[in-house]
Formats: sequence, structure tokens, C-alpha cells
Amino acid sequence: MSTEFEITDTLDVTGLNCPMPVVKTKQTVDGLAQNAILEVVASDPGSIPDIDGWAQSTAGVELLDQIEGDDVYKHYVRKAE
Repeated sequence: MSTEFEITDTLDVTGLNCPMPVVKTKQTVDGLAQNAILEVVASDPGSIPDIDGWAQSTAGVELLDQIEGDDVYKHYVRKAE
């Protein structure tokens, strides 16, 4: 995947462990405008499957990309509705 999109908001959840990255992501996405793209920066490796699973099971949310770095995980979520 490639990050060829315009990020409208960033959420830093570094230092938080499951389930908080997903909880904070949901809270933030709920307040975004339609088609906004949220970058979520996390330190919990479990955020990769957790945010993916949440996005797949949540209507109106699209996971655009996930990037694994050195102790940092970035997720790009679009609010579709």
C-alpha cells in the first residue's frame, strides 16, 4: 500500500495498549467530517490487527493503509459516511 492521500487529522496513541488505540480512533473518527483521513500513530504492535478488524467491522470506515516502522505503527483511516 502507499500513502498517496491527504491526511486531515492525526491521532497520537503512542504509549497506549489494547483496547485504547481502537477506542481513541473510534472517538476521533466519530467527530470527523465525511471523507476526512485520520492518521493514527501507535506504539502497540497489536494495533495492526486491532484497527484492521475494527475498520472491517465498522460501517462508514475504510482502512486505507498500515505502515509498520521501528516501534511505531501508522494507520490511515477514512471516514466514508
